[in-house]
Amino acid sequence: MSFPLLTVTAAVPAVGAVLTAAVPAARRTAAKWLALLFSLATLALAVLVAVRFDPGGDRYQLTESHSWIPDFGVRYELGVDGIGVVLIALTALLIPFVIGAGWNDADPLEAEAADSSFAAGSRWRPTQGFFALILLVEAMVVISFEATDVFLFYIFFEAMLIPMYFLIGGFGDRAHSGSGENAAAQRSYAAVKFLLYNLVGGLIMLAAVIGLYVVAGNFSLQEIAAARAAGTLDMATNTERLLFLGFFFAFAVKAPLWPLHTWLPNAMGEATAPVAVLITAVVDKVGTFAMLRFCLGLFPEASKWATPVILVLALISIVYGALVAVGQRDIKRLVAYASISHFGFIILGIFAMTSQGQTGATLYMVNHGLSTAALMLVAGFLISRRGSRLIADFGGVQKVAPVLAGTFLIGGLATLSLPGLAPFVSEFLVLVGTFTRYPVVGIIATFGIVLAALYTLVLYQRTMTGPLKEEVRTLPDLHLRELLVVAPLIALLIGLGVYPKVLTDIVNPAVEHTMSDVKQTDPKPDVAVEAEHALKGEAAK
Repeated sequence: MSFPLLTVTAAVPAVGAVLTAAVPAARRTAAKWLALLFSLATLALAVLVAVRFDPGGDRYQLTESHSWIPDFGVRYELGVDGIGVVLIALTALLIPFVIGAGWNDADPLEAEAADSSFAAGSRWRPTQGFFALILLVEAMVVISFEATDVFLFYIFFEAMLIPMYFLIGGFGDRAHSGSGENAAAQRSYAAVKFLLYNLVGGLIMLAAVIGLYVVAGNFSLQEIAAARAAGTLDMATNTERLLFLGFFFAFAVKAPLWPLHTWLPNAMGEATAPVAVLITAVVDKVGTFAMLRFCLGLFPEASKWATPVILVLALISIVYGALVAVGQRDIKRLVAYASISHFGFIILGIFAMTSQGQTGATLYMVNHGLSTAALMLVAGFLISRRGSRLIADFGGVQKVAPVLAGTFLIGGLATLSLPGLAPFVSEFLVLVGTFTRYPVVGIIATFGIVLAALYTLVLYQRTMTGPLKEEVRTLPDLHLRELLVVAPLIALLIGLGVYPKVLTDIVNPAVEHTMSDVKQTDPKPDVAVEAEHALKGEAAK
């Protein structure tokens, strides 16, 4: 049997989570380094997956298949296409930065640290638990990108909610304007809202998963696709549409898509900055990835049937998220609403049903992860220094912390998709791919770009420029650890903005397979159509 590389890639962070949680309470620093070591080992394995993946080979590669629950047709099946490869790489890349940025976020406060019983480890291990939960989320996200058995995917799609619930509710942002009790209540509210929204979506999906088994007789994505291609799978139109809606609803909650988005600003606002990055740059990508792999792969006709409504919802997400971001007074909530707008672009690209749109959507998942991580982590460093998330409490920061202000600016410019930075490529492809099939939708979506420039530049102006406020006069610039977290993200944003081919070469073949699933081809440009008609006319003469 060949080496189970995909299983090992998901298992390493899970093992790291167990070992990190077992470190004695008094050895917090050892737990941090252990978690970082396992995250780097996972990154190395993700790089190996990318190296061994052949873009010109089979659709799903590095496959593993073992019988798991034979009575119900459930198998342990893993495999990756080009889209899964780049998202596994994104996840493995971001986790070390999340750990580095949150290095001190779960350490006890001074009063707790002075407690001898706490130091002796007789009560609890908050630091160890924080980093163990991050690794556990990583393991579940990675295997979600690898699973080709629908039931296996569903288990980890739902299971990742539990560690995320504790990360939001148990390790909230300390820069809270209210009292301690009020802050705890708000964290609890945000965590419960996150859990309930996603659980409802998951329960509806479970009904659809059961329905799929009744119709198809198994949960294997590849077997169902093969049966559909061979014409041996008879799925009634109404049945396919109902199953599609069950899957899509769960993914739209996770994504999140308007009007199922309201949990995200609460969760990101109350979580620490690294956990906020984990939510929007890692966990939420499972929802948009699943739309490509499962909605379009399993229910192609229903996907085309639902496209007009989904495009309208995506447009609302783009414009609504950007408009609400403009009026925000809280830095983290502003980034959250900006992310809602960006997820609208991703879903727009997926359901434009063009190769440019779907390639752009996949690149958008990667580039949004990088740009949001850069902006949110620098914002987290800024907030921890001032002890406030309110934009009005800052001003003139660039005069005392120029490096912090510079990295904040680059992260913001990436968020508004400035040409030369990675998000520009993905947003351009999404808009081009949408315009070729739905020109009116493409034109309306461009207003999101204008609004993005507005909320990003206003945020920078109000926090970094203007008169130097007395409260920020003593703010230190970025430390070495913080620079090591931010600098690679900035470098990747510039590198992938200049040379995106390293990703498109991997993604394009997978997009072609998805386009084949839904039996769609790219619309011909008007010039090409006119030329074709002219040639036919000459031939007729």
